[in-house]
Amino acid sequence: MNPLTTLVAKAGAAVLSVNRDRMTVSGKADGSPVTEADLASDRIIAEGLARLYPDIPLLSEERVHIAPPPYAGSLFVIDPLDGTKEFIASRDEFTVNLAIVTNGVPLLGIIGAPALGSIWRGLIGHGAQRIAVATNGDVGAATPITTRPYPLHGAWIAAVSRSHGDSRSEAFIDSRPGAVRRPLGSAVKFCRIAEGGADIYPRLAPTCEWDVAAGHALVVAAGGKVTDGSGAPLRFGESRAGFVVPEFIAWGDPSAAP
Repeated sequence: MNPLTTLVAKAGAAVLSVNRDRMTVSGKADGSPVTEADLASDRIIAEGLARLYPDIPLLSEERVHIAPPPYAGSLFVIDPLDGTKEFIASRDEFTVNLAIVTNGVPLLGIIGAPALGSIWRGLIGHGAQRIAVATNGDVGAATPITTRPYPLHGAWIAAVSRSHGDSRSEAFIDSRPGAVRRPLGSAVKFCRIAEGGADIYPRLAPTCEWDVAAGHALVVAAGGKVTDGSGAPLRFGESRAGFVVPEFIAWGDPSAAP
């Protein structure tokens, strides 16, 4: 965990060093934006993982064109800059996401939010933590975190995307009377679930494995659960075209899941 945490912190510091007022922004084939910050973070992580763990393959959003599914055994799943739209808009809720997936299941997740001064990390069976991180990438003290029981009498807090709303997720939240929406960017939504600041995070529209894998491991390590819309488990690194995750729901309290 420590070498990988240091690597995420270093990538986050590189992202922060990019001048958002002068950076280059280009478009990918799917229409999503990519910046020099995405590429700098991707390079730091790829080079670091090649040095630390050369035998484990890497699936990154910025290297998906060289990814040969399905994967057997373990792989790293990386989003070098999750929330690029938030980053371009000069908001602070963007993250660096790193996960280890083994036999289709995320087991380790690290999410760095450099502009928020935090890294969240979790290892299934060993719990989860929030760690202070400086703008230069220096890592500080760790504090254990856990999800919270779902509210029996109060309102559900639903983490929702600031940039990627969809009607099915809205209907899911509406089915919980009095639910309070908390708009957030990037994988910070998973982090709020993991530390007990929110109860549910539904995304009932397609996204990609690198957006979900680290948050999946973090939430489960903190005591929660991540399923598809019917309550079934998710699988990663297999033969799904484009590494698309059709839908998911992160639950702070696993007993609330179907």
